[in-house]
Amino acid sequence: MATTQSSIETNQGPSRLVSAAKSIGLVAAWYGLYRYLQPIADWFTYSLLGLTKTSHIGSAANFFVFEVPKVLMLLLIVVFGVGIIRSFFTPEKTRQILAGRRESVGNVLAALLGIVTPFCSCSAVPLFMGFVQAGVPLGVTFSFLIAAPMINEVAIVLLFGMFGWKVAAIYVSTGLLIAIIAGWVIGRLKLERFVEDWVYAFQANAANFDAGEITWADRIDSGKTAVREIVGRVWPYVVVGIAVGAGIHGYVPQGFMASFMGKSAWWAVPVAVLMGVPMYSNAAGIVPVISALLGKGAALGTALAFMMSVIALSLPEMIILRKVLKIQLIAVFVSVVSVGILIVGYLFNIIF
Repeated sequence: MATTQSSIETNQGPSRLVSAAKSIGLVAAWYGLYRYLQPIADWFTYSLLGLTKTSHIGSAANFFVFEVPKVLMLLLIVVFGVGIIRSFFTPEKTRQILAGRRESVGNVLAALLGIVTPFCSCSAVPLFMGFVQAGVPLGVTFSFLIAAPMINEVAIVLLFGMFGWKVAAIYVSTGLLIAIIAGWVIGRLKLERFVEDWVYAFQANAANFDAGEITWADRIDSGKTAVREIVGRVWPYVVVGIAVGAGIHGYVPQGFMASFMGKSAWWAVPVAVLMGVPMYSNAAGIVPVISALLGKGAALGTALAFMMSVIALSLPEMIILRKVLKIQLIAVFVSVVSVGILIVGYLFNIIF
């Protein structure tokens, strides 16, 4: 028996080495391709297609050919990593972490957990109900509901790839700040009476879920699943968004956007937020457009305010939340978050 066990372990050794070597090779290939994307895009656009750098179509085509593979490559590796991280934070575990916390501490934890916990508009209602039934304060719940859609890995990757780590860090930090403060304000207003009565009356058969011991092989599978589900779902939005951005990059005159989205237009930030609230898009579709707008003279604060309002205050999510929230609470939620976004927009227009 001992001999058999030893034989299995001996066979597993080379297998693990081969797997590790493949992983290292894939990472090296990814890095090599990513590093030379711009020369490849230039060769494809100007040599193979024969377009000129000074033409509108040449500029637009080069933007598209460079940005699409760059963003998709960043998405693949970051979504894989986030998928592994998310395996440590199931919705059940998130509720357990937040239940019983003091409100101020809970707001911070909820906003941070919102980044790594799986969330989409369709899960807003069951997550909200689960939090309420677990005794999580209303303000803490809203900190989570604001942070989860606003600060997502797709937006972080796109901002990092197009603007660099500083803008990505600004996006994450300001998004967290809005989620924390907005949730705290909503908690102070004592608006529990505007939650639909049936939510408190409903008793879920929420037995403690025990998923058992999760191995690293399971976590890696979770990363692969995240890539299939997230990248598989958003890549068309990435391509369409970059195509729109390429058109703006190639054909909109330099400085054109500054006339109504620039720093000098004081009304630009509130108009951007008002335009963004009723719109429906996601980070994959809106960030490439923001990139092109900035390149044509739009102010960073105005562009960030527009992007945050589109992502955090989408109309479909408000319609879904209406099942559990009365209209008064939805109005307060939208108003508080909008004010936070306005402050961010003006602040960054002043700083940058």
